[in-house]
Amino acid sequence: MAITASSTTALDVPTLVSQLMAVERRPIDKLTAKISSYETKISSFGTLSSLVSSFQTAAKSLSTDLQKVAATPSDTSVLAATAGSTAVPGTYTVSVNQLAQSQNLVAVGQASSTAAIGDGTATTITFDLGTISGGTLTNGVYSGAAFASNGSGTASITIDGSNNTLQGIRDAINSAATGVTATIVNDGSGTPYRLALSSSSTGASNSLKITTSGGDGTLNSLLGYDPAGTQNLTQTLAAQNAKLTVNGIAITSASNTVSEAIQGVTLTLKNTTATPANLTVERDTSAINTAASSFVDAYNALASQIKSRSAYGTDGKSAGSLAGDGTLRLMQTQLRDIFNTPTTGGTLTSLGQVGISFQKDGSLLLDSSKLNSAISANFSDVTHLFSSSAGYATRLEAWAKSALVAGGLIDTRTQNLNKYVKDQNEAVDRLESRMTALEKKYTAEYTNLNLLLSRMNSTSTFLTQQLGSSQNK
Repeated sequence: MAITASSTTALDVPTLVSQLMAVERRPIDKLTAKISSYETKISSFGTLSSLVSSFQTAAKSLSTDLQKVAATPSDTSVLAATAGSTAVPGTYTVSVNQLAQSQNLVAVGQASSTAAIGDGTATTITFDLGTISGGTLTNGVYSGAAFASNGSGTASITIDGSNNTLQGIRDAINSAATGVTATIVNDGSGTPYRLALSSSSTGASNSLKITTSGGDGTLNSLLGYDPAGTQNLTQTLAAQNAKLTVNGIAITSASNTVSEAIQGVTLTLKNTTATPANLTVERDTSAINTAASSFVDAYNALASQIKSRSAYGTDGKSAGSLAGDGTLRLMQTQLRDIFNTPTTGGTLTSLGQVGISFQKDGSLLLDSSKLNSAISANFSDVTHLFSSSAGYATRLEAWAKSALVAGGLIDTRTQNLNKYVKDQNEAVDRLESRMTALEKKYTAEYTNLNLLLSRMNSTSTFLTQQLGSSQNK
């Protein structure tokens, strides 16, 4: 009788273990997919948070910009103007008779801007600002004049062997914030370098008086200047105030920026006038329309995202990332309630009355002509409609703030989603640890089984050989 031995094929352990682990990992795969969906929800709420913030800013700006007033001069080469919320609409006549300017003084020329002046003995240079009155001015020098300090205090610098050059004096003055600006000019003469000083501020009360003390008489000869006494510098420009009239009323200003002549309006004088210029102050309808347009755009952007992210998958379309989310439904309800609740206390009660209306798709549309007509006809009630305690902009800004604040709708929902993701990631980590151990176990078991099969194959071969030998004898 013949005995036939059959060998058993070794197992493909890596492939077998991989297939088994794919089955074992199905719970992890499901958790991972769920985590991914929740992370998408978190991202969606991040996007909505940004849009709510933009809407809040737009609502606040609408309230603010309603108060904007524009000031427009008829001749911009003469003056510029800006208006604040307290400005009163009207037309003003402005004549500029004199511009404010700083006093300018120039010292005698030097052959070099870097050569030492004097013997380097420490000398204190003191600057005082005040008003020059009386006397006469001839070729830049006063006679018989008086000087009265303006009371702002004096400022001093020290000149010694380390800085007793024109450049050193200039730099010392400029770095000490004395209220005086120093430059060096070159007049092209044999001694061309001349130190020029000017008050940092315009106005008749900012003329200079310069005294020296210490011991270096050369510095006093160069810089000493008393309008009521010895003047070692020459005046090239006198300090003076701006002089103008507004509607025939004379006004004096130490600066060319005049902020109190017209309530809420700041004038910047540029040139004197040959003929009066007109200044028109009126509601800044351009700014108001821009703010209203930004408000509409910000709402539409928010509403569009809420709609798309909350949509259920119908007609072959995929569902939004926040479909069925209760927080989103609550946000929609709250917004709808605000828009559907009229403003009280004025003749205007709804946004449609000022040209902001809802379309069939739920978006807002601005009719600028209707808004401008409402502003022109009844500005106070337009302001009330938006900015009163019951106004739309006020209530919508408050809603946005409450939605964004810590503990608000978006923050609370986001925290809950983050906690879920954290918990599920921890669950995945635990399962991953289990998978690692299980993979080692399967690998060991099937490797051992391969060894067992190998031994069985060897035994079978041996027996076959032994039986075959005995039959041949």
